[in-house]
Amino acid sequence: MRVLIVEDEVRLAETLRDLLELERYTADICHDGESGLDNALSDIYDLVILDVMLPKKDGFSVLRALRQAGKTVPVLMLSARSELADRVEGLDCGADYYLTKPFEPKELLACVRMLTRRQPEQRASQNLEYGDLRLETDIFQLSCGERSVRLSRKEFDMLELLMRSREMVLTKENLILKLWGYESDAEDNNVEVYISFLRKKLDYLHSKVKIRTIRMVGYRLEQET
Repeated sequence: MRVLIVEDEVRLAETLRDLLELERYTADICHDGESGLDNALSDIYDLVILDVMLPKKDGFSVLRALRQAGKTVPVLMLSARSELADRVEGLDCGADYYLTKPFEPKELLACVRMLTRRQPEQRASQNLEYGDLRLETDIFQLSCGERSVRLSRKEFDMLELLMRSREMVLTKENLILKLWGYESDAEDNNVEVYISFLRKKLDYLHSKVKIRTIRMVGYRLEQET
């Protein structure tokens, strides 16, 4: 499962990521509210861990915007504020759980397990379709007619993002940020490699859906007539 950590305290964010990765979660980090919201809106995360006090946009504002956009991803809110009014505001904004700092690692992991427990069943019912393609999100399988192929995790994440974006153009920078994270060393070449992998699998499936390169901009899905 993939978790987004939105926390401006660099050391705490890295500690949270290490803790989650020990439990075999994939974790990405954002250090401000604006980038956190942008990533949370991408539909590729199973859980968002969201701090309240953030630069550019506070956690409550991020959460309101996320829920107003119709996103139902579980959100675990973190805050040094322990007052009842703050906890109530967090829950009223749409948080699924509110955890006060400092907290024990075991408590945080228990919250993560609780909030992600329903996710496999939820994702299984959210298979994606575009043109003649069907992406089965529970088993990472891409099908076209009678043919099917299994995708790697990175291939799946990239194609899921492209399918959810439909004909919208996704820049290489946007794909790097959403799929590799802000602190990754990934470059344009990494995106090109996985785009190439996906194109070969679309060719194998004999799909009419193609990944088009928009010169100097990025990529989008198109259907051949």
